[in-house]
Amino acid sequence: MMKNFRRLACVFIFFLVCGAAWPADFGLILDQGAGFGGFGSDSSFDYTGMLIPRFSGFIGDNGDLYVSTGFRFDYPGGFVPELLRTELNFRSGNGVFSAGRLFYSDPPGFVADGLFDGLRYSLDTDIGSFGMGLFYTGFLYKKRANITMNSVDLAKSGGDVKYDDFLNTYFAPRRVIAAFDWNHPGINDLVRFSASLLGQLDLNESLADGLHTQYLSAKATIPFSAFTMSLGLCFELAQLASEFKFALAGEAEAVIYLPTKIEDQLTITGRYSSGMWDDNPLMAFVPISSKNQGDILKAKFSGISLVSLNYLARFNKTMALEGSSTYFFRNDLGTYTAYGNEGYLLGNEFFARFFWNPFSDLSLNAGAGVFLPSLGNAAPKADLLWRAELNLILSLY
Repeated sequence: MMKNFRRLACVFIFFLVCGAAWPADFGLILDQGAGFGGFGSDSSFDYTGMLIPRFSGFIGDNGDLYVSTGFRFDYPGGFVPELLRTELNFRSGNGVFSAGRLFYSDPPGFVADGLFDGLRYSLDTDIGSFGMGLFYTGFLYKKRANITMNSVDLAKSGGDVKYDDFLNTYFAPRRVIAAFDWNHPGINDLVRFSASLLGQLDLNESLADGLHTQYLSAKATIPFSAFTMSLGLCFELAQLASEFKFALAGEAEAVIYLPTKIEDQLTITGRYSSGMWDDNPLMAFVPISSKNQGDILKAKFSGISLVSLNYLARFNKTMALEGSSTYFFRNDLGTYTAYGNEGYLLGNEFFARFFWNPFSDLSLNAGAGVFLPSLGNAAPKADLLWRAELNLILSLY
């Protein structure tokens, strides 16, 4: 425990020294989350607390630096230190060069969504903004990176951090990602369009034996006065040893702004990721960093489809309520096997969350929900999955 306090003190001293060295902004965020849930009558409690010091400052006339770290305590689990978003930016004309631990997401968010270590250059032009980046995942904390592309990744990403074997239990699977993207704010003053081309190399195995993938993804959004329509698509090409396969993913969404006295909206979403087929080049869609589907089920977006209805109401500037109903399907019987391998209809999830932001530096939300496999044919006699959670975010200064 004393070692943990020493680490915390060292980081505080670092930030204080940086703040005294040149004009800068220093802050501290406290993020607390607790949950209680389980299967049927079986239940368990979990807690995550994070103390996040952050620092930002200017470097000359064209540069800026942002540093944020996290001191995380999980129950069950233990203490884990993290380097969060940390980036150095330099501007020249219409271009920005960035280096560090950067946030990146492909347009529909199917492939990669989170923090990555690397370099990125962005350029604004008359026909939109272009960006190119080169990233590495092997220095990220494994549970935040959530990279589970194959069985090797799953084995490496599981379990808690052991300080007597830190190098083998802390870091995420090693992959190199190259990305090129284009964003246009309004083609013909109407369609917001984004596209990206990504490729990743698996460094966990030899280059000949790893899983290497390339992705072409795009998203188009058309806003109207009463609603907004969007469509996202992704094509994946994968190399497994000497074999080539492809996969597909897509999303269609409509956001309807309701004509009521309060600010509320209804969102209808359909999402698809291909499954695997025997003797067929079509395989299960495999993202780089998994973005879980559902607040309760939290399924990997691979071989899964869903239809969701979401309602969000903002009563005033401080309070909002959100409720959703999501039905899950399997696109094959071998990719997602949490509920056996006998049926394509997984069941329905219901979830509600209340948001309260009384001050700009205080945020509180509480949510609860249930997943009902009895509404499907995959495992209709399985126990329901339920969870209640509470989260508090406080900006200390």
